[in-house]
Amino acid sequence: MTRKQRRLVLIGGSVGVLGIALALILSALGGSIVFFNSPSDVLVRHIAPGTRIRIGGLVKTGSVERGGDLKIRFEVTDGKSDIPVRFQGIVPDLFREGQGVVAEGKLGPGNVLDADTVLAKHDERYMPKEVVDALKKSGRWQEGETASAGGAVK
Repeated sequence: MTRKQRRLVLIGGSVGVLGIALALILSALGGSIVFFNSPSDVLVRHIAPGTRIRIGGLVKTGSVERGGDLKIRFEVTDGKSDIPVRFQGIVPDLFREGQGVVAEGKLGPGNVLDADTVLAKHDERYMPKEVVDALKKSGRWQEGETASAGGAVK
């Protein structure tokens, strides 16, 4: 083997090893990545039951039902569609009807989200960029407000 051929074999082997390492990293991350969805997105995309998702929108007025053992049921709306959410645990202090919320969990039969995480916006001016975009799409966004790149509403 000439010097040039050895160099090409070394470079080719290095690229192959890097490719395998990248494939392993991406396959490991694939199971833990959860993308944001609005309630309308969930219904349009026909997401299969058992899929882990994150939805965001507003807590629908009149939909909050509290039960025993810290169980709570509510609906997340983007103005067009509603997704029922079941959660067992302590919800954030700022959680209430008409406020922004992000819930993460597994989608069950009948498009009911069995949430294991519920997040409420931390003050009256903050809302995740994805929630702002979904509300704008549904027409429920008040045009006097604008969102900065970080998601803060001015």
